[in-house]
Amino acid sequence: MSIFLFLIPLLFFAESVHPQEEEIAKYPSRPITFITPLPAGSTGDLAPRLICKEAEKFLGQPIVVVNKPGGGTTIGTAAIAASKPDGYTIGYPPPSGTVVATFMEKLPYHPLNDLQQIMQFTEANFGVTVKADSPFKSFKDLIAYARQNPKKLTYATKGVQDIANIPMVQIAKKEGVQMNLMPFKGGSEIMAALLGGHIDIGVGDFSYPLLEAGQVRLLVLLGEKHRTEYPQTPVLKDLGYDILPAPIFINIAGPKGIPEEIIKKLEEAFTKAMNETAFIKGLKELRFPIVYRNSREMADLMVTYYKAYGIILKEMGLR
Repeated sequence: MSIFLFLIPLLFFAESVHPQEEEIAKYPSRPITFITPLPAGSTGDLAPRLICKEAEKFLGQPIVVVNKPGGGTTIGTAAIAASKPDGYTIGYPPPSGTVVATFMEKLPYHPLNDLQQIMQFTEANFGVTVKADSPFKSFKDLIAYARQNPKKLTYATKGVQDIANIPMVQIAKKEGVQMNLMPFKGGSEIMAALLGGHIDIGVGDFSYPLLEAGQVRLLVLLGEKHRTEYPQTPVLKDLGYDILPAPIFINIAGPKGIPEEIIKKLEEAFTKAMNETAFIKGLKELRFPIVYRNSREMADLMVTYYKAYGIILKEMGLR
């Protein structure tokens, strides 16, 4: 009798474990939600939509993209981190909401402890743009004007904690200039405000079609490398600014605790999607490069940037 009573809980435990293992084996058995913390139509939103469309083929289930903009991308990032770790809610947590915002405000998540990296598939176009009829022909022109006219220039980013705002704060401090920051939810809103004459400078992701149509002018890229698509555009280092380039990776992550078998399935599906003709063509039209990192490499990169920006923000007095 004592042996029988001892075995009963074990039998119940076995029954509770089996369905979970079966669910993992069948994954995915229903649609997957993909959260982007940016407004629909922004370039940072379009790239994830491209790869999700192709990854559906390999997962056998629809991937539903849901936009949760606001809070300098922290609202959408928090939604990803707080979701159930079953692989049915994943998304794109931008660097602004992970390696910057965490040091500047109290958030319900930690980028290293509460997010599980899956992979990286591209990088964003981050730069400083002005309207085509702007008197500023170069970034040096802009700084010279700001020096002579304190607080007259208005520039837009996705907020104080936006990854694109950090280089602007560093440059302003180094040059001894003052500019007014106007926060927006995403790049598409910034471009609209720029074209409407409501701001002088747009900082962050920009629209290539507007650039190609001659409606905006790109003054400098905020990334580390030059882009073949913009051969005449300098990077910050070319202008003498020896600062850490803005991390511009576009990655996929989910909440911490997703079973390893599911992470592997997701990583494999999205990696295969990168080789699809439609994805390659779409990314080329956005003028985005193909940049791949697997889950382990992406996790290591996050640690590197998290540590680096913790130091930078402390030195800037923003932490």
